[in-house]
Amino acid sequence: MNDLLDFDRQHIWHPYTSVRSPIPAYHAVSASGVRIELADGTELIDGMASWWCAIHGYSHPVLTAALSAQADKMAHVMFGGLTHEPAVELARRLVDITPQGLDYVFFSDSGSVSVEVAIKMAIQYWQAQGRPKKHRLLTIRGGYHGDTFGAMAVCDPVGGMHALFQGVLPQHLFAPQPSSRFGEPLAAADARAVEALMEAHAGEMAAVILEPVVQGAGGMWFYSAEYLRHVEQLCRRHDVLLIADEIATGFGRSGTLFACEHAQVVPDIMCLGKALTGGYLSQAATLANGRVADGISQDGGVLMHGPTFMGNPTAAAVAIASIDLLLAGGWQARVHAIEEQLARELAPYADDRRVADVRVLGAIGVVETVQEVDVASAQRAFVAEGVWIRPFRNLIYVMPPYVIEPEDLSRLTAAIALGLPG
Repeated sequence: MNDLLDFDRQHIWHPYTSVRSPIPAYHAVSASGVRIELADGTELIDGMASWWCAIHGYSHPVLTAALSAQADKMAHVMFGGLTHEPAVELARRLVDITPQGLDYVFFSDSGSVSVEVAIKMAIQYWQAQGRPKKHRLLTIRGGYHGDTFGAMAVCDPVGGMHALFQGVLPQHLFAPQPSSRFGEPLAAADARAVEALMEAHAGEMAAVILEPVVQGAGGMWFYSAEYLRHVEQLCRRHDVLLIADEIATGFGRSGTLFACEHAQVVPDIMCLGKALTGGYLSQAATLANGRVADGISQDGGVLMHGPTFMGNPTAAAVAIASIDLLLAGGWQARVHAIEEQLARELAPYADDRRVADVRVLGAIGVVETVQEVDVASAQRAFVAEGVWIRPFRNLIYVMPPYVIEPEDLSRLTAAIALGLPG
């Protein structure tokens, strides 16, 4: 085990770490249900669903069987010029369960790439309409859309993870982060700020892109559904496309199947990923309505993108199984129960002087701290307590698999106290 960890430390880059002084990595050897087992026999209750993905827990027999059966038959085949049943059936399900009108599906291999594809769709659409000046995007501060260049350009330019690249990224438009919390009415100042930007720049704006209601890795902020509804109305008024980045929120995490349903909003383009395969394989999709798809395709136009692993049949087969399992498994009741327990058990943290805010929505619980969290020391404390929680900046948050039992969730919420700085 020491040789493995030594090699890892000396040669492997982990997410958002230095190779000279990396945050320690723990040697995982297996995972089942909501537990991750380390090489020394320690069992950890997973509070992260492996960054939003493992909604059914780990090693689920239905998903494992789907993967194995498809891998035995056809693990992969190029999607250029060929098609196959898993891709067709997955597209059929996505068209069926997403908001009405998103009838065209483009598969890719990661969430960041699905955002890149969405941006390309928006820009190509306006080029095809003879309006190439409409090439900029508008988004809101505090957002996160991925780590590739197009996606980084619409992440928060100051408070996000990509300020280092600000001088070389395309320059887009950023409205202030809405101050109106989820469940509250739209604040007049929030409305005016985004209205002013759209009125001033509509002639050069291809699309608005945002995470509906739940901002993820940019700060775990939950904003008013009325704000999202207002943005959609502005898009229609100013002839601007609306892109909903549902990569983190899709498939039930916020309490509705897709977070845009909180505002009864139907975007022109939607990005999906993360929980799409239940955490088994990397797979993503970008869905578009007929206006966008037909607009790009007119006069012989083609969408200029084609990932090598696009429509991978093994990933598609697991995604089908995951969607079917979700829809048949009473997910709404499970997520609602998690939400109620998180709200009840995280509420006392709001009285702690080290805590700035507590937020809960669906199967997401967030404790925002006054000071930044020491991730390495917090991680050690969590592992010693038998839980897996991965803080970032001044946020300690949990987003467990939907199958977690109440007693395990209570261990997660209690353990958060161990990571509070100061």
